[in-house]
Amino acid sequence: MEALTFLVRLLALFVGGKQLVRAMLSDIGDYVGTDIEISWLPNLDDLMKGYARNFRPGIGGPPVNVAMAIEVASIDHISEANMEYTMTVFLRQSWRDDRLSYNHTNKTLGLDSRFVDKLWLPDTFIVNAKSAWFHDVTVENKLIRLQPDGVILYSSRITSTVACDMDLTKYPMDEQECMLDLESYGYSSEDIVYHWSESQKYIHGLDKLELSQFTITDYRFVTEMMNFKSAGRFPRLSLRFQLRRNRGVYIIQSYMPSILLVAMSWVSFWISQSAVPARVSLGITTVLTMTTLMVSARSSLPRASAIKALDVYFWICYVFVFAALIEYAFAHYNADYSKKEKAKVKSNKSAESMVKNGKQAMVLFSLSVTGMNQGLLISRQNRAQRPAETPAEPQEEAETRSARVRRAERESSQEKKCCKCKPIDADTIDIYARAVFPFTFAVVNVIYWVAYTM
Repeated sequence: MEALTFLVRLLALFVGGKQLVRAMLSDIGDYVGTDIEISWLPNLDDLMKGYARNFRPGIGGPPVNVAMAIEVASIDHISEANMEYTMTVFLRQSWRDDRLSYNHTNKTLGLDSRFVDKLWLPDTFIVNAKSAWFHDVTVENKLIRLQPDGVILYSSRITSTVACDMDLTKYPMDEQECMLDLESYGYSSEDIVYHWSESQKYIHGLDKLELSQFTITDYRFVTEMMNFKSAGRFPRLSLRFQLRRNRGVYIIQSYMPSILLVAMSWVSFWISQSAVPARVSLGITTVLTMTTLMVSARSSLPRASAIKALDVYFWICYVFVFAALIEYAFAHYNADYSKKEKAKVKSNKSAESMVKNGKQAMVLFSLSVTGMNQGLLISRQNRAQRPAETPAEPQEEAETRSARVRRAERESSQEKKCCKCKPIDADTIDIYARAVFPFTFAVVNVIYWVAYTM
């Protein structure tokens, strides 16, 4: 009995489920096969009847007021070499077109990019753009919103590479101002007027951007009227933002290696003057490394005639490194000159002593011979008569004394001349260099950083 009851219930469930499935399929068929009629939805075909997309709204009357708003999605790349930056923005334009107004509802109608080609649009373009494109994945990133009173909101996503004139005199301690200029290409101020939207008090997304080399410090909105003699007056909106360069990466990659190279060149002041290969190789290595660092740092910059702050610092370091090499050359020359002078003085003294000894021997010999002759003569005269006075000083001895006086005067004058041009000791030069080079480099660094950061 229980089995019979279970079969009856199962059969009833099967029949009811089949009817439910049929009802669902019937609803889907009605949804797919019939046109949907929504009471508040305006008839687009009726709105577009007699609509001329080639003419602006209210042609012949007052100009169309176009409200502009910008949301920055990203700033991808800022190039100093090409003086440009790449920015992705959501550009939103709003204007009134009474030809598209409808009165039977107060709801806003949202349309996709396929409806954009049927409407009149402001011919807005980016004045300082080098290249630009719309995004089209997965569909064209465009939006149209139509309000009952005919107000149209047109939004599009644009990526553009924009020119930015940069003053690199203080690079990398510089601050740049880049602009994004929006202007009507064909409509003058008699047909169209641009103004920033009332809701555009600040730029959405700009405060959240994190750039690798720059920090956005400030931005402002500018409204201008450009006057062209051949075409007329055209409205222009500008977004100008201030960029301050982040210096940390340049201190690590450029300034610290330069300072270490200069300090490395000072090591030669503590190396002995006799270690010629060590000091020469150290000096040449630091000079060549400094040259390589200068070339590599300039490879990412434009070949402009302006002297940059980084160039000035590189040349300061290069001069100090080269001066350390010249210091060793000067010290080595003085050491070599001192050795030669000492050897020369020693050889002169030995030669003079030999000549002096030879002259003294000859004088003594002549004096001895003369004395013997005079002794014989005196003895003969004493025998004849008593001498009245002592014999006179020999002529040869007088001449020898006068020659000695002249030679002493000449030697004293030569010694005075040598004292006037006496070279500085090489070790003394190194001792002075150990103090003068670091002190001078520190003073120059203080002047440099104060001049370029204040």
